[in-house]
Amino acid sequence: MNLFHSQNQKLSKHQNSSSRKKRLTQDQVRLLERTFTTSKKLEPELKAQLASQLGVPPRQISIWYQNKRARWKTQNLELDYNTLHLKLENVLADRRRLEREVAQLQEELRRAQQMVFDLNRGPAQPPVNVSSNSSSLDEEAGGEVLQLDELYACWYSASGSAWG
Repeated sequence: MNLFHSQNQKLSKHQNSSSRKKRLTQDQVRLLERTFTTSKKLEPELKAQLASQLGVPPRQISIWYQNKRARWKTQNLELDYNTLHLKLENVLADRRRLEREVAQLQEELRRAQQMVFDLNRGPAQPPVNVSSNSSSLDEEAGGEVLQLDELYACWYSASGSAWG
């Protein structure tokens, strides 16, 4: 019976202490929010001023500031995470685009190298006409139109080792 009686006393003391703590009104919270935007740290003078202005114990002001700072840091971390995640998505999209572009360029290079190889191994090379109104060469034997850029790329890659 003693054990039951002491537990009841503890419970009633806890209920009394929690009932003494007053919840802040919306106006009080608004004022605290405004002061928090200007100062994230609570100086003793500000704590005393807010406590007397709001009519609450200074300890309650301290605890409110401590909790608000923790929530504020969490929100900032979430914002930073979202910003970094968005940047990561953009970088990954750029990487995929560049990988596709590299694959296309490698395929063009392979085709150009094959054309140069075919031109070099042929027994008789047909004459090549340069058209003045376009930037392409006509290969009369095969009927293909070779771009000057492709030919230059092939020539440069073939002779690049001599200049390197």
